[in-house]
Amino acid sequence: MPRVRFPKRGSRAFSPRKRAKSISGRIDYWPEVAEGPQLLGFAGYKAGMTHVFLIEDRERSPDYKKEVRNAATVIEAPPMLVCAVRAYVKTSEGLKVLTEAWMENPPADLRRRVKPLTPSAPEEALGLMAAKLERVAEFRVIAATQPRLASVPKKKPELMEIKIGGGTKEEQLSYARELLGKTVKVSDIFKPGEAIDVIGVTKGKGFQGPVKRWGIRILQHKARKTKRGVASIGPWHPARVMPGVPRAGQMGFHQRTEFNKRILL
Repeated sequence: MPRVRFPKRGSRAFSPRKRAKSISGRIDYWPEVAEGPQLLGFAGYKAGMTHVFLIEDRERSPDYKKEVRNAATVIEAPPMLVCAVRAYVKTSEGLKVLTEAWMENPPADLRRRVKPLTPSAPEEALGLMAAKLERVAEFRVIAATQPRLASVPKKKPELMEIKIGGGTKEEQLSYARELLGKTVKVSDIFKPGEAIDVIGVTKGKGFQGPVKRWGIRILQHKARKTKRGVASIGPWHPARVMPGVPRAGQMGFHQRTEFNKRILL
């Protein structure tokens, strides 16, 4: 006898399956740290994957203290350039930008991403931040990647906001003032052995059908109208296709987050 039930094919956990707005990802939450002021994130380019042999140190693992082979991702992380400092204030509608201070004489590659870059006076903006420090909720820096220093075939940098965590507001402002216009290395933020959350955008696969996109079963060869699709897309009423019905559409180029990834080197 065949089974009368089976797991539902596909998953609604990541719906709607649409293209990410930015290839650099979106960070909705920043961790709270107790140490002095520091940047809470960094950007890198995925170079490939390999495997490593290591000693399992998780006590609950059946391979505890044994040599195991794990998959590893190689990420190329050239130094990032701190282009600007932003101050945010809390309002009834959420965080709003109070002001921002841009570096003087930005590199030419930055104009490929931000146009136009008008001459800025960073000291005036930093002075305004210091004068209204009691209103500031958090500080963030706008950092740019340097793809020319990596083995990726591109020149246009990615811009991303990185929150400054830890310490007091005065210490964070002083820390941001020191970073403005300088480069930051990944070793200044993360250390080998730490566990981090990694955010990335998957490889885009374009417009795909429901079999490849949702993993549904191909119908029998005598099926009418279609075989690579669902037999019924829903009842007559309600007179619409309900969410969760496997349909063709965009596959890939979705933002995904992986938790507790260990830094090996």
